[in-house]
Amino acid sequence: MSVAAPTVSQHFAGKSESVKATYERLLKVASTFGEFTEDPKKTSIHLNRRTAFAGVATRKEALLLTIKAPQDIGSLRVRKHEQASANRWHLELSLTSPDEVDAELAQWLKDAYELSA
Repeated sequence: MSVAAPTVSQHFAGKSESVKATYERLLKVASTFGEFTEDPKKTSIHLNRRTAFAGVATRKEALLLTIKAPQDIGSLRVRKHEQASANRWHLELSLTSPDEVDAELAQWLKDAYELSA
């Protein structure tokens, strides 16, 4: 018995409108960098260039955004810092509003996109 692959829309079932609006804002910003694909997984949605540059997990009232970075980012916005290898970090942010997808976050997302070339 095969299990159907998850869809992007399934990740937003039962979530607040702000969560979906924040995700759409992330996609709009990422689209200014170049081409990428949405890759829905069981627990998150990967945004892929050649490899994943960001991961998005939906919660009822927030998005958990994980981005790739070449070094740690010393910002209070980053709630989890994980060194994946000598030159790679995975940084997690909690986003509750499209307004949080600002110029600073856009730059971090662009840097992550460039790392996934």
